[in-house]
Amino acid sequence: MAAKHLQHTKKKKLGAYPHAMVVFSITLALFVIGLFGVLLIHAKEIFNLVKENMEVQVYLERDLTPLEIEKLKNTLSRKEFIALDNGKPQVTFLSKEEGAREFIDESGEDFLTFLGENPLRDAFILRINPEYATSAQLKKIQEDLQNTVGVYEVGYVESLINSINENLQKVSIILLSFAAILVLVVMILINNTIKLALFSQRFLIRSMQLVGATSFFIQRPYLNRATIQGLISGLIASALLMGLLQYAYSQIAELYLLRNDEQILILMATLLVLGSVIGFFSSYRAVRKYLRSSLDDLY
Repeated sequence: MAAKHLQHTKKKKLGAYPHAMVVFSITLALFVIGLFGVLLIHAKEIFNLVKENMEVQVYLERDLTPLEIEKLKNTLSRKEFIALDNGKPQVTFLSKEEGAREFIDESGEDFLTFLGENPLRDAFILRINPEYATSAQLKKIQEDLQNTVGVYEVGYVESLINSINENLQKVSIILLSFAAILVLVVMILINNTIKLALFSQRFLIRSMQLVGATSFFIQRPYLNRATIQGLISGLIASALLMGLLQYAYSQIAELYLLRNDEQILILMATLLVLGSVIGFFSSYRAVRKYLRSSLDDLY
């Protein structure tokens, strides 16, 4: 009697649906893709941070009056390519005296005593809107500013701009290609995990069909379960990512500058949707396969 009960228990366990294994596997897959998503977000923020600090130096004609300098500042502040900080145009005046002091502090050499006069010019430092931080746009900006009354010369580090834009394009292509491959691998992994889990349910599915249950009636509990498991896995993966990010921010203060809460929330919502959608369709395909299989194919 005891042996019979033990045999019955083993059979029940063999046919049981492995909930923990499915949730763990989906969570791990979503966590990996979430980590890569975090990498993409922070890489993008690095380039944005560099672009947001892009500056153009506008050197002025000599002997401009304070009134002419103020008028020129107002003219520059109205340009559409000027970056704004809380609605304030980022246009900073740098007098030739301030420029000389900065040069002496940085180099440690007092060129004024050697030359006898200050050869520098008054200048405006313009912060450029990141949308205009491309080589083509900056050339147009340079031409525009060069034709402004009171401007002597316009300069910016052209080689740095070209390097940033070229590297941004290369890195974007590489990361997006890798992201596409990773998403495909994750989809296959989740699909195989659910198919393997439903393999133990194949006789139950077929038995329900043989006693007259409709396909929708048979599929509904499996689809609901897979969708819920995908959501749970997405929540766990999101919680793990958030915990890892908070730890990283607390350990590396500079990393906090790259934080983008909006993008992180979108990423976590994507993990929830991705887990539930892949779980739903993987379960749908697996159940349909067993519904269409003959009894001999189930063995």
